Amino acid sequence: MHHVQTPPLQIRLRSLGLEPARGAGDHLTRVLAQPIDELQFSMLAEHARYIGVTEEFVRICDYFKPADGHTPAGFRFEYELEADGLLNVSLVRDIGYDADGRKRPTKVIYSADSANPYEVAPIAPLLGNLTCNPGIIYDLFINNPKANIGNKFSTRDEVMAELGRILGPGCDISVELNNPFEPDFNKILEEAEFFKELLGQDRVVIKVPHTGAVNADNVGQLLSGDGRLDRRYWEPATTDALRGHNLTLKLTEAGFRINYTLMFEPYQTQMALQARPYFINSFVRHRLMQSQQFHAFLQRIDGGDESARAELRQLMLSTDYLASTDTDYDLDKVEAKARDILAYRNFHNPEGADGLDSVRHNLRALRNANLPDTRLIICSMEGDWNYPDIDKLLASDEFADMADRIVVTAEPAYLARFTSTNQVTSYQRRFMKAAQGQN
Repeated sequence: MHHVQTPPLQIRLRSLGLEPARGAGDHLTRVLAQPIDELQFSMLAEHARYIGVTEEFVRICDYFKPADGHTPAGFRFEYELEADGLLNVSLVRDIGYDADGRKRPTKVIYSADSANPYEVAPIAPLLGNLTCNPGIIYDLFINNPKANIGNKFSTRDEVMAELGRILGPGCDISVELNNPFEPDFNKILEEAEFFKELLGQDRVVIKVPHTGAVNADNVGQLLSGDGRLDRRYWEPATTDALRGHNLTLKLTEAGFRINYTLMFEPYQTQMALQARPYFINSFVRHRLMQSQQFHAFLQRIDGGDESARAELRQLMLSTDYLASTDTDYDLDKVEAKARDILAYRNFHNPEGADGLDSVRHNLRALRNANLPDTRLIICSMEGDWNYPDIDKLLASDEFADMADRIVVTAEPAYLARFTSTNQVTSYQRRFMKAAQGQN
């Protein structure tokens, strides 16, 4: 006996046959096609009498101006049932969604590290976030004649406005403060408000960096001479080290979403989460490269190379593991510090041999946090294996439940290289020859 498979029942808001609420107007055409499940239908059929949209819904649609009958990308639908039977439909910012409340194709979201509109344009439809900082904006684009073709763009604001136009409503844009050490919070707030006006409150995310041992008084050391700081990173003043945390909290209270950046070691994460950021970060590139350099020096030391310890100290000086005043730092301590760092980073076991121990740690910490809308940005990657190793980690069973909390960001050209393989070339040769009638 053959069983005929019953097609799934399509239930939508319009299936309820609710009366339009007063003032809902044309916006109702944007919501009535939204699917609901059988349980929602049963409950709403019993209790709901009218249907309308919230003021937030109207604000968002009026700002982004989607086509009639549609809602902009970057928002999910939420429903509020009032005591009088009014079912209000609202939109909530969520970059996991495309237009009309459809989920993105994958839970993992992609982001780009770029301020080059020409570079961003080809990848823009695939992005849920873009990150840029003054170095990316000025050094890599505005002041780079090869990138800023014809010097069309001359200011940061021109670049940001063009990026906003290219990316559209579904993509967050993380913009870094020009001076996180500004003592007057009102000036910082003014800058954040300017970015909100430029990009829209639904897209703008303010990047706040960890500040460590750097403060308003010594930041000038980074901008002159050899650019070295005379204070060890592990001996910051408490006020300095927590400046970014407090700035993140204050901006969050002012209504801004924060991308809390410059996160390299896992031990930064739990305290960073106390500031309720919208994004946290795992920087993976330079950390792994430096671990590999430490390992190479330690192998030389273990092999009896007496010059290796002094060279290791010089590496630590040049990469800010030591302060500028540590030129005579005890070589025994230099070696011990390098060994401790590699042990902490799990460099010699599968947890960290790929340089992704910080990613694993941060996903576990985020899983246990009371911040359901906070996502982890995995950033700063290069080389043949960084992205493939990340891709493998994201497909693992341990982190399957965290896929929708992850944003992968890199330069567009770096992400683009992993859309290709040698066999793409081989098969294109075959296909194109066949298309042209060749044997």
